[in-house]
Amino acid sequence: MKQLQEGGCHCGALRYRLEGGAFDDIAHCHCSVCRKVTGGLLVTWLTVPCSAFQWLQGTPQRYDSSASCVRYFCRRCGAHVALTTDLSPESIDITVTTLDHPEQLQPSRHIWTASRLPWLHLDEQLPGEPGETL
Repeated sequence: MKQLQEGGCHCGALRYRLEGGAFDDIAHCHCSVCRKVTGGLLVTWLTVPCSAFQWLQGTPQRYDSSASCVRYFCRRCGAHVALTTDLSPESIDITVTTLDHPEQLQPSRHIWTASRLPWLHLDEQLPGEPGETL
């Protein structure tokens, strides 16, 4: 049975759907770029094949945050919704907290722990990677 998840930005201008198999590639990202663009301590990402992702409503604002990474935001409320990277062109990363039911998914690892804020302690039992290996 295929899983279905939907989500969107804070103001509702952007809506998206994820449809596919198990949604299990979920990671807390500690990189400084994610922190700067969100103003948060970290971002929790769900990585899915591009074929499993569909915009339902609205057109996101594109921001090239590096030579290989594009981030997608709501033009109206500023919510950071998605990310694509040339390093993994077949997949798209979705911010878990923009899902309608983020509580249904659980992170399985930490990435970019070399950039982790030293005073942040979260899910210490999860494995961590100094960069990202997947």
